[in-house]
Amino acid sequence: MAVVPWSVRRNGRRTGRPVGFSLVIDLKILRDNPDLVRASQRKRGEDEGLVDALLAADATRRQSILEADRLRAEQKALGRQVGKAAGDEKTALLARGKELAEQVKAAVANQNEADEASAAAHRSISNIVADEAPAGGEDDYIVLEHVGEPRKLDDPKDHLELGESLGLIDMKRGTKVSGSRFYFLTGQGALLQLGLLNMAAAKAVANDFTLMVPPVLVRPEVMAGTGFLGAHSAEIYHLPDDDLYLVGTSEVPLAGYHMDEILDLSDGPKRYAGWSSCFRREAGSYGKDTRGIIRVHQFDKVEGFIYCKPEDAEAEHRKLLGWEREMLAAIDVPYRVIDVAGGDLGSSASRKFDCEAWVPTQNTYRELTSTSNCTTFQARRLSIRYRDENGKPQVAATLNGTLATTRWLVAILENHQQPDGSVVLPPELARFVGTEVLEPK
Repeated sequence: MAVVPWSVRRNGRRTGRPVGFSLVIDLKILRDNPDLVRASQRKRGEDEGLVDALLAADATRRQSILEADRLRAEQKALGRQVGKAAGDEKTALLARGKELAEQVKAAVANQNEADEASAAAHRSISNIVADEAPAGGEDDYIVLEHVGEPRKLDDPKDHLELGESLGLIDMKRGTKVSGSRFYFLTGQGALLQLGLLNMAAAKAVANDFTLMVPPVLVRPEVMAGTGFLGAHSAEIYHLPDDDLYLVGTSEVPLAGYHMDEILDLSDGPKRYAGWSSCFRREAGSYGKDTRGIIRVHQFDKVEGFIYCKPEDAEAEHRKLLGWEREMLAAIDVPYRVIDVAGGDLGSSASRKFDCEAWVPTQNTYRELTSTSNCTTFQARRLSIRYRDENGKPQVAATLNGTLATTRWLVAILENHQQPDGSVVLPPELARFVGTEVLEPK
C-alpha cells in the first residue's frame, strides 16, 4: 500500500437495441489494440486469454454474417430468374432454390450461434482499467490523502454499544424479525439516518442533481447492463417468480433510466441522485463484520449518478469525489482517499476512488464512499447514446458515487462519542437531525 501526495496524481440482444451495438467494451479498440485489453486484464488479475477468445469469436461471427448475407443475396437473385424462366430451366432453378433455402436456414442458425458465442465472450471481459489505476488486488490500493486526525479516545465504545445505550439501534429484534444482519433504527437512530440522507439530498440538489426515488426491483437486462450479474451475482437477491432483482444500489435503476435512449448532452452532463433502500446478500462474508451495522443485508443510501460525454468523464469523476468530500467534512470524521487497484474495481469501473473513515474501536479506516468512472462500459451495454456536434449518435459515459449511506452512522457515533456515553453531532448534521446531542434515554 503505497502513499503518494494527491498533487502528483494525473488527471441475447434486446428489442430496440441498434443492430451491431457492442455489448461491453468497444470492439474497435479490441481489434485495433488487443494488447491494451490484455494489459487491462492482467492489471485486474483476470485471464488475458479471454481477449484472444473474443477475437476468435468476433471473427467467426463476422464471417457467419458474410456467408448468410451472400446466400440470401443469391436466393434473391435466383427468385428474379425463376420469374423469367420456363420449362427445364425453371425446374432446375426451382430445385436450386430449394437447396438455397436449406443453406440459408443453416447459415442463419450458424449466425445466431456465432452471435451468442461472441456475446458470451464479450461479456466475460471487464471494462478497460485506466492507466493511472494501480495494479493488484484488494490490498494494493494507493493512499492519495489523509484528512483530519483521529481523536485520542480513552476506552471508546463501538457503534453498536453506543447505539443500544442511546436507543438508536436494535439488532436483537432485527434478527428476530428478519434473521442475521438485519436491524431496526429506532427513535433518534431513525432521525439520525433521515437527517444524514436529507443533508446528502440537499447538497446534491444544490449541485444540479435531480433527486430521484427509483424502483428497487429491476429487470435482468438492467442488472446485467450495469455489470452486476457477473462476479457479483452471488451478492444479489433474485425473485425468480417475477424474474426481478432487488438492487444493491440505486446506481442500477438510474443506469437503466435512459436505457435505449439518445440523450441531449449539449448543455452538459445529466446528474441524478437516487435515494433508495439497498439489498445485498453479503455472500462470502461469513464471519466478517457480524457485529453491528457495518455489513448488513438492507440499508439506505443516496447515490449520485452521471451521464456525460466520454471526454468529460474524468472531470466529472473528480467532481463526484469533491462532493463526497463535502459530505465527509459535514460529518467531521477523519478519513483517507484511496485509488483502488485494478483487481478490486468490479467489472464496470475503469477507475475508482474510495473515501474511508477512521473507526476508533477497529483502529483502522473503513469505506464510507466509493466513486467510479465506468467510461462507456454500462452505456454500451444499455444502448445509451448522445449526438455529437455533427448529429451522429455516440456512446455516453456513466459515473456513480456514494453521497451518504447507513454505514456512515458507524463513523459518526464512534468519532463523536463523549466520555459520558452521549454523542455530540457536528453542527451541519445537527441542523438536519433536529438535535445537537444524542443522549441516553
